[in-house]
Parts: sequence; structure tokens; C-alpha cells
Amino acid sequence: MRSTHTSVLLDEVAENLVQPDYRLLVDTTIGGGGHTYTILLNYPNLRAVGMDIDEVALAQARERLAPFQDRVTLKRGNFSELKQILGDEGISAVDAVLFDLGVSSYQLEGGRGFSFKDEQELDMRMDQREEMTAYHVVNTYSYEELRKIMVDFGEEYKAAQIARAIVNERKKAPIETASALGSLVARVKRRKGKIHPATQTFQAIRMEVNQEIKNLERGLAAAIELLAPGGRVGVISFHSLEDRLVKTCFKTSPALAVVTKKPIRPGRAELLHNPRSRSAKLRIAEKVER
Repeated sequence: MRSTHTSVLLDEVAENLVQPDYRLLVDTTIGGGGHTYTILLNYPNLRAVGMDIDEVALAQARERLAPFQDRVTLKRGNFSELKQILGDEGISAVDAVLFDLGVSSYQLEGGRGFSFKDEQELDMRMDQREEMTAYHVVNTYSYEELRKIMVDFGEEYKAAQIARAIVNERKKAPIETASALGSLVARVKRRKGKIHPATQTFQAIRMEVNQEIKNLERGLAAAIELLAPGGRVGVISFHSLEDRLVKTCFKTSPALAVVTKKPIRPGRAELLHNPRSRSAKLRIAEKVER
């Protein structure tokens, strides 16, 4: 499978996250390598460590970043393990850290249950080495567990009705595919529009499967610790739960000074070119001198 992933806020990240005197960037979610490619192109003295938990994305990044292979190290791993991964490379301080929390095109189009149209078994694992899948969540979680993750992670206003419908449906037979789950949620919500009615439910299940909030909290804490004085951390989030977490972390951390008083959003040209970028928000903070 081959796909092309379009990175969001490319120029905004390159212009605001990296400073001319920086020497080491860590891209914790390198995806197809778009952000790192643009940054290395603009900053010839910079080296980069790129990480991703998705081996498909890493393979694409390796190909994309071939022109900079002497300046890039690629590692497979979760950004919750950031300190250990960099420590294994002998790195104890960095100048810039980037988190892009979006789902990549490799995942959406990879037949792994991220898309409402997928006919393959529900998966949603970003890291195929992990055991828990969306199939497990949908078919074994209790009504209350399902309702809670849809409220907490999806902010789904019909969480109770959807959770009840899932429990009733799986009594007849397991819910095996993303398309079956999407159709079930659509019937419950009885609403049509540009955004699929199952979007919030899928988001919640994906976040549960991949433990995204816990991993983000750990990753941010490690990034702040590793940043050299004057270094910057940037996070691109795509929904309010992640954005609130990042905003609060940046605002309350005594080690950081907020650079972006308001989040940077995609411009009109990018929205027309890449509609998936519509909910992206970039926040940046800088490590203060001590």
C-alpha cells in the first residue's frame, strides 16, 4: 500500500518552532517526514531524530528523507518513551521537539479500521505490536466503559444511546468491521452532513486503543525535561481534549514560557488544498533559562 500524507502547518512549524542556532530537532510523530523535510531544507546545520510507532509511516519517512540521510536518525517507538529512546542514542538535551497528533493518511487508507468505509476487522492500532484492538473495545467493553470513553475522548452527546446500541447489536453477532460500526452509529444519530456522524465515536475508540492521552502526558513531560534552555516544544492537535491538555501544560509548567498566546491555525489556502487540516491547532512554548 502506498499513500501520500499531507503534513499540516508546514511553513508555520518551520518558521515558529525552530531557531537559527538550533542543532537538534526531535520529530516524535514523523509520519511521512513532511515537517522534518521542510525544516532540514531550511536549516542546513540542523540534525533530526524522527520517531513513529507506525512502521509503514517510518518506511515512507525513510524514503522521503533520503536526501538528508546523513542528518537524520529514525527510530520506531512511542513518544511516551522519548527519554529512553533518545538516551539509547546518547542524547540528553535537544533544541526542538514536535508532536503532530493527527491520524496519518497511511492509517486512514491502510484498511486498519480507522476509516468508516473499511471492511476489514476493526483494528485502529497505530502500533501493530500492541495487543488491544478496536474489535476488543467494541465487543468486550461494558456499556458504562463504552459510554465513558465516548464522553471523555469523543465528547459525544449521544454516548449513552450509542453505547447501548453497540451492546445490543453485539448480542446478535460481533461487530467486526469499521463500516458496520459506522453504520450502526449513523443509525443512532440520524444525522447527515459533511462530517460523518460516527467521527466522535471512532475518535474515542482510537484514543482508547492507543492510550493517546496518557502517552501525550508522558511525552510532553519528557520533552520539557529534555529541552535545552531556549529550546522549543510544539504540538499540533486536532480536537479540543488534546488542545486543552497542551494549553494547560504549557501555561502551568514553571519550566516554560508560552510563545503562541493563541494557537496557530491553517490559512485559507491550506484549508482549500487539505480540508483535513481544518481542526489543526499549533501551540509552541519555550524552555526558560534557570
